[in-house]
Amino acid sequence: MSNSTRLRERPIGELLGDFANETTTLMSQEIELARAEIGVQVKRAGAGAGMFAAAALLALLGLGALTACAIIALALTLDAWLAALIVGGALLVVAGVLALIGRSRLKALAPPVPERALSEVKRDIAAVQEGVQAGRESNGGGDHGA
Repeated sequence: MSNSTRLRERPIGELLGDFANETTTLMSQEIELARAEIGVQVKRAGAGAGMFAAAALLALLGLGALTACAIIALALTLDAWLAALIVGGALLVVAGVLALIGRSRLKALAPPVPERALSEVKRDIAAVQEGVQAGRESNGGGDHGA
């Protein structure tokens, strides 16, 4: 006995119950796939952020040393307070420019999207639609004598 013959002999209520159970299982699996996919993306982003934070800390220490050097160098020709004011103002201008560039780059980032999971869901929906259409065609266009 073929699979389609067995399905035709089963009551519609039983078939609908199986369909609901299988659909629930499928959606649960798709959600798990999406979670796993986003988890991988978040881990990668976390590792990159950790490296970025370490680089930023070292750059801050280096900037402090260079700032002291610049102030001392300017203090040879100007008063120390004026040298510190000039260097501090220049650093604030550079910081402002970097902040604007960083903000524009962050706005350009797309949120993490579970691409594989979404494509799987679309494929599943298409398969269900094809199955429903094939069932209608095999039953004479969906007319059950009603």
